[in-house]
Amino acid sequence: MELAGKKVAILVENKYNDFEFWYPYFRMKEAGARVAIVGTGASSYTSGTGLSVPHPSVAASSKELVSVDSVSGEEFDCVIVPGGFAPDYMRRNPKLLAFVREMFEKGKVVAAICHAGWVLISAGIVRGKRATCFFAIKDDLVNAGANYVDEEVVRDGNLITSRCPDDLPAFCRTIIEALRSS
Repeated sequence: MELAGKKVAILVENKYNDFEFWYPYFRMKEAGARVAIVGTGASSYTSGTGLSVPHPSVAASSKELVSVDSVSGEEFDCVIVPGGFAPDYMRRNPKLLAFVREMFEKGKVVAAICHAGWVLISAGIVRGKRATCFFAIKDDLVNAGANYVDEEVVRDGNLITSRCPDDLPAFCRTIIEALRSS
């Protein structure tokens, strides 16, 4: 398996986008990575459409769900931040932002899709970086000092960004390529 031995954190908070959470979750597992779902401390989270994490049909997810209070960037190779409205809640949690910043500063893969650019902005890691996001937060990204590009996936060093669910195949392919070469 191409990601055997790699450990990926996928962030979660209420109102996450179903596609942007579950597609990378299963794609990273399919590639052989160990996946941890890192939340802000609740015992469960609900997407904008009502799906829950942990999900009853995914038995492993209840064991994979951990609080950001109990993790360190040292234990992961990558963090993936899904979009939806969840990033607006995520960016209010100083420990979650510190975790993302730590991962970035250690040169680990930091990947964000759609509205997840808000987390990158609040973590203070986009200044001078090429990045993309959902068009509605483009001004936020630019005002934080990023060089906005309208492409399905943008990789600038260890930072990977995409715009929307349609970009998920390219987003996940790029994450896997980055992890294979790290």
